[in-house]
Amino acid sequence: MPTPKILKRLVTQLMDKGHDKSAAFAIATKSLQKSGNLKEGTQKATKKGKKQGKKTPALRAKERASKISKRKPSEYKYNKKTNTVKLKKK
Repeated sequence: MPTPKILKRLVTQLMDKGHDKSAAFAIATKSLQKSGNLKEGTQKATKKGKKQGKKTPALRAKERASKISKRKPSEYKYNKKTNTVKLKKK
């Protein structure tokens, strides 16, 4: 069974923060199951997880900011070093 992209990405992020591979895999699996991206007790992606795996980090960050501020995602500029967005200057 292939590992979903969203799970691979989260495991990589956790390993970069200092977790060993098995701990990162366990944390990522549990977290994604809790949020509804993976089916409970398995590593198969749900519809939500498949859709989320196709989004880029920039798009996800812009969407988070736009939900809070009620603006359009296109109004934001993404900084990939910090994974944050700022409003574009007009």
